[in-house]
Amino acid sequence: MAETISMPKLGFDMREGVLVRWVKNEGENISKGEVLAEIETDKATVEVESSASGLVRRLLASQGDSVPVGAPIAIIGTADEKIDEIQSPAKNQPVKNEQSQKEGSQTVQAQIENLQSGFVKASPLAKKVARDSKVDLSKVKGTGPGGRIVRKDVETALAGVITTSMARQPAFTPITAIVAGPVPGDKVVKTTKLRQAIGRRLVESKQNLPHFYVSHEFNLDSLMSVRSQINGYLPAGEKLSVNDFIVRASALSLRQFPNLNSALNGTEIVQYGHINVGVAVTVEGGLLTVVCKDADQKSLRQISAEVKAMAARARGGKVKPDDVEGSTFSTSNLGMYDVENFIAIINPPEAAILAVGSAREGPVVENGQIKPGWRMKATISVDHRISDGSEAAQFMQTLASFLENPARLLI
Repeated sequence: MAETISMPKLGFDMREGVLVRWVKNEGENISKGEVLAEIETDKATVEVESSASGLVRRLLASQGDSVPVGAPIAIIGTADEKIDEIQSPAKNQPVKNEQSQKEGSQTVQAQIENLQSGFVKASPLAKKVARDSKVDLSKVKGTGPGGRIVRKDVETALAGVITTSMARQPAFTPITAIVAGPVPGDKVVKTTKLRQAIGRRLVESKQNLPHFYVSHEFNLDSLMSVRSQINGYLPAGEKLSVNDFIVRASALSLRQFPNLNSALNGTEIVQYGHINVGVAVTVEGGLLTVVCKDADQKSLRQISAEVKAMAARARGGKVKPDDVEGSTFSTSNLGMYDVENFIAIINPPEAAILAVGSAREGPVVENGQIKPGWRMKATISVDHRISDGSEAAQFMQTLASFLENPARLLI
């Protein structure tokens, strides 16, 4: 039986996605789990995998189209199978007058650009990026089908302009020249879709969720020693980070505090059965949270391998839908930036987020004696509608019992 592939929903506030590229074309065979298309969301460019095996019978959207979440984008079936007529997503959606005017304006703008520089074969997304970045499409070489210019071509051309401009600048500018020179004017930078999404969600979080914060300092002497010993036996690409220990310790602690692994639904608290720990990853233009599913059921090495792979895909703009869906508790670690301590904003609809600072070696006092030691500070932000300070403090104590006795994390 033919199966319809729909635009996936990545995050509770996603409304639509831009179909960037079809990886498979009509008439090609595809296996379940193979990449069918690439879509761009507010968060990143995501690979959409086929949920069925068979023949790509019909593609219901064109590259560059904005498709609503849940709308059909492709049909997978057998060669001789009769498939029902399904309209493209654009035909299924009622168009408001304001939207029609906007699209008409964009069409006129594209026509003006074509008249000014001759007809340029480019995707709508590439044209938008070129328009925003003031890149002349007539001077960009297309690498898409039939020489069509795609977004990547525009970004490559833009990078070349920036690099060339930088290369022309002198290696050293005297301070007197800087002081005597004109003051640069204001620069207006258009925010990315990711930054806009972060803004919407976190404004909503700070306005609607009554945050409170509990901080704790952890003794990492044993953890740093155990980590060093383990990493001595592991190859370069598989060494454990302090964050791997934190993710597993957080997951095991959450078993004892289900309120912190939950969400508020009206007057009810939904305590999740799975413990899926989100890990904030820095990407171009903002942050993206990748999700280690069932982290309490996985070893340190499994957690490390999964997070490394997902973080690499996120930074490369190739995350999979499963990479960023389903977190029940989040962590944000700025330790690599030599940050002593900070607080984080809760990622709705979750109940809490853990903000982690640097593991630092310095003088500590034990039994009246000054000695060198490893310490790390962390702060948990909690939704006061779901939990309270005493529970959060007990969670931090439990977290300390794992981090300060790392052998428990190896069992």
